[in-house]
Amino acid sequence: MRQTAMQRPVVKAELIDEQLDGYAPTDQYVRTFWISVVGPGAVADLLRLAAAAHSGRPLKRPNNLASLVREGLAHRADDGTIKIHQRVPTLNAKQIRRLPPALRRQHQAHRLSL
Repeated sequence: MRQTAMQRPVVKAELIDEQLDGYAPTDQYVRTFWISVVGPGAVADLLRLAAAAHSGRPLKRPNNLASLVREGLAHRADDGTIKIHQRVPTLNAKQIRRLPPALRRQHQAHRLSL
């Protein structure tokens, strides 16, 4: 192994017990709209965190953890645990404005169909 290569630390993921409105991390809404906001790697990390939280197994610290924390999808606890909600919220107005125009229209149509 190269001397400059460092292994990522192992973290534990836990679910926050709050019941929020939103979507399961595996829902098509997350895969369509949240990918555009945080990127596909961050959504993949969110899915891995959710699976680890449900199974109770540790995992290597996600590469895109900062993006997930910045958007409120994950939280760092003082003990090093990564906390995630059971449901992923709908995009807020600021996040919707960041979507490409075609996805913005698709999001609006999705909201009207609910």
